[in-house]
Amino acid sequence: MSEENITRIHLDNKEYILIGTAHVSKNSAEQVKEVIESEQPDAVCIELDKQRYQSVTEGNKWKDMDIFQVIKERKASLLLVNLAISSFQKRMAKQFGIDAGQEMIQAIESSKEIDANLVLADRNIQITFSRIWAGLGLKGKALLLTQIIGSIFSRETISEEELEKLKSKDMLDSMLEEFTEHFPRLKKPLIDERDQYLSQKIKEAPGEKIVAVLGAAHVPGITNEINKEHDLKRLSERPSKSKAPKIIAWAIPILILSIIAYTFFTNPSAGWQQTVSWVLWNGSLSAIGTAIALGHPLTILTAFLAAPLSSLNPLIAAGWFAGIVQAIIRRPHVRDFEQLSEDVYSLKGFWQNKVTRILLIVVLANIGSSVGTFIGGADVIRLFLDNL
Repeated sequence: MSEENITRIHLDNKEYILIGTAHVSKNSAEQVKEVIESEQPDAVCIELDKQRYQSVTEGNKWKDMDIFQVIKERKASLLLVNLAISSFQKRMAKQFGIDAGQEMIQAIESSKEIDANLVLADRNIQITFSRIWAGLGLKGKALLLTQIIGSIFSRETISEEELEKLKSKDMLDSMLEEFTEHFPRLKKPLIDERDQYLSQKIKEAPGEKIVAVLGAAHVPGITNEINKEHDLKRLSERPSKSKAPKIIAWAIPILILSIIAYTFFTNPSAGWQQTVSWVLWNGSLSAIGTAIALGHPLTILTAFLAAPLSSLNPLIAAGWFAGIVQAIIRRPHVRDFEQLSEDVYSLKGFWQNKVTRILLIVVLANIGSSVGTFIGGADVIRLFLDNL
């Protein structure tokens, strides 16, 4: 059995065998099967949480998704980003003729075959996302989204040989150094904290011989962290939300309404100008965002009418109304949900599939409305100053 990409650790009369994998590599899945069968461990740890485990074992039950519920629960943006990120990984996997995460599926199947305990060793993905987002400033968030979008729709291919090189520690170390340079705050919740969480879960796995199937990027960190004790409860805490965004969200509409009301009182003509400016900027830019997402004409009209009002209430958003109208007019069929995992392979597919088109409408209508709020608000203030 090849020891390449395998790290063995002996600690407190237990043996830990860490397999560093690439998530879209055929060789990784084959190596996982070989190691588990030959080592016959008492437990197999995998780099999945409960949510991703269910996704892997049950398949993405897209046909059971309630698109209206997604919009109401404000999950459209999160779902769209998740689909976009998975499309990048799936395209790479398709290039090599293997399912993304096949090494995890193989680990699950092999653990059942030898009757080993299966341990879901990773932290809840939603907690990781929330800790990542909370740790980034405005510039960092913009840069991160730009990087994600750029990688999603890149047509760049990678050879199997290059993919296997990504599993070497030297290559990974250099990648992480570059990663830290661009996103220093991102590395802690995405890599360092998960290394600590994974190492503690692996250490607590039952039995004397443990096999852990991990993305290779985590192996060096886990090798270091497994010798320490880590508080899983602390690592699973969601970051406390700052009150500043909520204060700003309410302060802007209160300021705008106050300025328009005062202007109407002193100069009704200027007040009407402010109102028209506010409506046109908000409505037009939200409608343009909806049109870019190829929304139905009634959906575009809904965005135009909703944006000027929703911008004055932080509890609602123009994209929600536009998305619901689009879902009613162009209600997705079961076929759209079933084809979702295939359609997200391409940029064109995101616009063609009725489900992702609705998500795009929600997101782009909201972005247009947000931009319109700042431009329209600035014009309201300009007209106010001009009429002092």
